[in-house]
Amino acid sequence: MTDTRDRLATAAIQHVPFEGMNEKALRAGARDIGLSGDVAIAFFPGGGADLAAWIHRRDDRRLAEWMAEMPGGKIRDRIADAIWQRLEFADAELVRAASATMALPQNQPLGARLIWETADTIWNGLSDSSRDVNWYSKRMTLGAVYAATVLYWLGDPSEDHRDTRAFIDRRIDGVMRFEKMKASARKVPGVSVLTDLATGWIRAPKSTTQEGEV
Repeated sequence: MTDTRDRLATAAIQHVPFEGMNEKALRAGARDIGLSGDVAIAFFPGGGADLAAWIHRRDDRRLAEWMAEMPGGKIRDRIADAIWQRLEFADAELVRAASATMALPQNQPLGARLIWETADTIWNGLSDSSRDVNWYSKRMTLGAVYAATVLYWLGDPSEDHRDTRAFIDRRIDGVMRFEKMKASARKVPGVSVLTDLATGWIRAPKSTTQEGEV
């Protein structure tokens, strides 16, 4: 079933430039591989939003595989490289079509979840083992950076998107300053105790954490 769904999505992608990220593209893709349009909707009940999610998660898996072979180095540089590589895996035309679909009110929660998943993929690829509120704050912050970077990238006319790379570097520098500020604040007597009392009920899912602090 998964293989059929993947073949259907791959076929439907070819029609997105002409039909948009929607049910029409899925039905056209279904015809290409000998399926009925109704079967296509059974595989992607959310229509274009589900197709956009399939594409996004496929590229996240590619990023995870790439990060598994990623050389060591400074966390700041590795985060920037991961964001850049994630863009390299993406197709701008498909991202534009997906963005239009995810902008619809009913699809916005899914769009936010996909951004979160990309940030989670990057932090997991860096062997992040933070706990409590830090697990969430890192992903929220990086997700915001990634979302802003995608918007900048889509409108970047510079050669080889070099302005986008500079944009990434500036945003990551801001993230690192924020993380240093949080670390410094926790060293102030009493602050870490208050933070733990306020956020100690929050726990990152065990399946998403690994040994070894980042």
